[in-house]
Amino acid sequence: MLVKQAEQAMVRAKSAALKAVGLTPAQYVALVELDLQPGITAATLARACLVTPQAMMILLKSMEQQGLIARSSHPRHRNVLELHITKVGHEALHAARKRIEPMEQRVIGAFSTKDLVGFREFLTRFIDGFEKS
Repeated sequence: MLVKQAEQAMVRAKSAALKAVGLTPAQYVALVELDLQPGITAATLARACLVTPQAMMILLKSMEQQGLIARSSHPRHRNVLELHITKVGHEALHAARKRIEPMEQRVIGAFSTKDLVGFREFLTRFIDGFEKS
């Protein structure tokens, strides 16, 4: 229950911060990944964002309509579409980061380095416990 409460608190806070710049949390995560991996495919982006390919296609359609991303043919594989952030997308990502990063730093700052290492270890064991069942 505490894990779910923590997730909901994070989503509420990030949703409110991102709404001011016209993004959803899913769009923000997708833009962050596209900034790290320009030119990736929708399938690769879906895996990086932990969503289904179908959910990613819906998200990408809305992002394309907003002018946040552009799709282009791969130079060597014409059937493969690459994804890129547009100038509008970069501006939105920059504005979003200015709101999200201080929030994340405040949360991380509430823990010592030792706490964070232990927290990651506990969450990994938590995940492993469910995946091995």
